[in-house]
Amino acid sequence: MAGVDGGRGVVKVVEPVLVAHPARDQLQNVSYCITSPPPWHEAILIGFQHYIVMLGSIVIISTALVLQMGGGNKEKADVIQTMLFVAGLNTLLQTMFGTRLPAVIGSSYTYVPPTISIILSGRWNDPNPVARFEKMMRAIQGALIISSTIQIILGFSGLWRNVARLLSPLSAVPLVALAGFGLYELGFPGVARCVEIGLPQLIILVLVSQYLSHMMHSGRNILECFAVLISVAIVWIYAHILTVSGVYDHTRLRTQTSCRTDRTGLIHSAPWIRAPYPFQWGAPSFNAGEAFAMMMAAFVALVESTGGFIAVSRYASATHMPPSILSRGVGWQGIGILLSGLFGSVSGSSVSMENAGLLALTRKFGAVFASIPAPIIAALYCLFFAYVGGVGLSFLQFCNLNTFRTKFILGFSVFLGLSVPQYFNEYEAINGYGPVHTSSRWFNNIVNVPFSSEAFVAAIVAYFLDNTLHYRDGSVRKDRGKHWWDQFRSFKSDSRSEEFYSLPFNLNRFFPSV
Repeated sequence: MAGVDGGRGVVKVVEPVLVAHPARDQLQNVSYCITSPPPWHEAILIGFQHYIVMLGSIVIISTALVLQMGGGNKEKADVIQTMLFVAGLNTLLQTMFGTRLPAVIGSSYTYVPPTISIILSGRWNDPNPVARFEKMMRAIQGALIISSTIQIILGFSGLWRNVARLLSPLSAVPLVALAGFGLYELGFPGVARCVEIGLPQLIILVLVSQYLSHMMHSGRNILECFAVLISVAIVWIYAHILTVSGVYDHTRLRTQTSCRTDRTGLIHSAPWIRAPYPFQWGAPSFNAGEAFAMMMAAFVALVESTGGFIAVSRYASATHMPPSILSRGVGWQGIGILLSGLFGSVSGSSVSMENAGLLALTRKFGAVFASIPAPIIAALYCLFFAYVGGVGLSFLQFCNLNTFRTKFILGFSVFLGLSVPQYFNEYEAINGYGPVHTSSRWFNNIVNVPFSSEAFVAAIVAYFLDNTLHYRDGSVRKDRGKHWWDQFRSFKSDSRSEEFYSLPFNLNRFFPSV
């Protein structure tokens, strides 16, 4: 492009700057978002789809822990129903009064190590297995109740708001990406436990959601939104045919557990209607060391959930969350952990990463569905955790990838985020305990649990380097993408924040968004 400079006869040649894919605050072509919900009949089916996905982690966690506690099928059914009830209640509170995002608040694997420490503490000597189970449950409840205070205080006091204000797109990439990619061990390894069921589920899910939905003009939205229901129904019928035809009758117990649709033992043990209530196992008991260990797990879950909230806001096509909204959501998540302790769950609450990934796909009776084989759920994880990791990488569009500072922070944090937990997990797999091994189980968990989380390690490294390395250099702020998120530094700095995150019933006066 040529032009004349100031009438002096000097011709300048200006090369046009073409940006093929400009950075965007919000995703485009999203069918349903916060301010444009689907019709009620579609909303029910989409919600039911989220229920099935959330059920997978609840069944896996409860089955593993209840069996170690000496509970039977009845206790397992009661725990699953309690966890589902609490998850629904916490999700309602989060969407109504927390971040207002469509974030499902479910059970978290982060709380499993300190829970196992309570189970293995060696002080449960009651000969009655049911009484022993209830004593363990009351101890877990007490630890969860105490641990909830860390998120309640950090969230509602606004302290986490101050932490979030220093978060940039560059430091958010390792946090969000490894919140998804870091759960890789729950994906294909779970599919391979019954490959003749898990692999067809994965293939059909990808075909329906990614290929058929774009090949068909009529019914395209149905295939995109309900790919999970369609694929799970097809493969569950196929798995049930294999089960009733006797294919697995003489196989190993491990194969039967992974492949059969009747292996849970829950349908005959669970009552059709059961209303969980606080302290249903008795009055909680408290132990200081176990409470400290659970508090560390709650803090790790807080960091992971921060990545989850960011991912959900992106897939919901909302603007970036103001730090005050994130802090408010953390406070209500702390209330969720408190409710988990009061009602008697074996795990605390956090943002469900699998449901966050399902948002990308949809764009927007517990005992029976617990019969879905675990490899089917693992196949769903392969897609959903990949979506969470992918949205983390998408924040690189706001960063300058041509600087060595950006490359170093990104590469170093992601590498340590994968390498450090691998060392801790390998060490425990070989020795039966983590690298920090003292006579105090609670102290071991305080150190071992955070360094076993890929998202936590990557986030801490990236956050520290991003806020200390060459931070006085004037160009660094733009390189790290901070100027993109400065417009959302406070609630009122962008008019869209009120559209997405304002509380109903004029409740902002009680929970100010500043």
